[in-house]
Amino acid sequence: MQKILVTGGAGYIGSHTVVELLQAGYKPVIVDNFSNSEERSLEGIKAIVGRDITCHRIDCTDAAELRQVFEQEQTIVGIIHFAAYKAVGESVEKPLMYYHNNVGSLVTLLQVMQEFNVQKLVFSSSCTVYGIPEALPVTEQTPVQKANSPYGNTKKVCEEILTDLANSGNSNIKSIALRYFNPIGAHPSAHIGELPLGVPNNLVPFITQTAAGIREQITVFGDDYDTPDGTCIRDYVHVVDLAKAHVVAIERLLQNKAEAIEFFNVGTGQGNTVLEAIHAFERATGVKLNYKIGPRRVGDVPKIYADVTKATEELGFKTTSTLEEAMKSAWDWQLHLQKSTAKL
Repeated sequence: MQKILVTGGAGYIGSHTVVELLQAGYKPVIVDNFSNSEERSLEGIKAIVGRDITCHRIDCTDAAELRQVFEQEQTIVGIIHFAAYKAVGESVEKPLMYYHNNVGSLVTLLQVMQEFNVQKLVFSSSCTVYGIPEALPVTEQTPVQKANSPYGNTKKVCEEILTDLANSGNSNIKSIALRYFNPIGAHPSAHIGELPLGVPNNLVPFITQTAAGIREQITVFGDDYDTPDGTCIRDYVHVVDLAKAHVVAIERLLQNKAEAIEFFNVGTGQGNTVLEAIHAFERATGVKLNYKIGPRRVGDVPKIYADVTKATEELGFKTTSTLEEAMKSAWDWQLHLQKSTAKL
């Protein structure tokens, strides 16, 4: 079994990718400092795959600790790099923390990869690099714009670092940057899912927590945008589909089919409004949601969704899950969380 190092592998997208890697015949090794994840995700992975996964509890900005992992594991053939802080609001308040962690961890990882001659990297990027696009849907040729938050800028800077490295002529590292749209949902087993620490930053945990009575009400930020129902449009992609995209990307690298640096959008290719997402949840679960319309939120992009032609044609990847299926899985995960918490 080929060994793939997964940084941030205990997190939301990371844990689902670890499962998909295992099921595709790889041996994932997790690196995570648990600053934005919980130990229970490891238990969830074990419940799905029936075995423990190697996990190194280290910080990716620490070169000495990272070097130890590479020495210990020895036969790593590729890296999937998720480890990053991801809260837009927090990044505005604490920009240095975000640059140190998100940019610093990538630079450190690349340096250690070069030391140990590990040449394949899949990077967790984001559609935030497109800013407020002038035309929809966005393709990989859509201009990258000035970021509207330090978080978004860390993704843009990391992409620039990978591009500079590819163009330097002094590196044999090949990278694929996956630009995610809006990951939602949970594993169909309900053993792993999105586990926000504190107040969620994303819509779906607000939906599920409101449905469960943990939160009183959802606020929809603005209903006066130029969209069919006035609410923002996003491309909601099931997290299991997204996880599978990482397996396809690492395989492309390992089969030496990739250029020195490549970018792919990962989404469904379809936009849904916030209200459509809320109503999809209600249809999928039979639970009515208490929501209200509030004022616009500063920094929100009115509408964005992906053109996925490149991923379909070059990666051979396409999403398969519907919005309702993603919402149902998120609700099953919420119910599982409540059951497991009740047992404690």
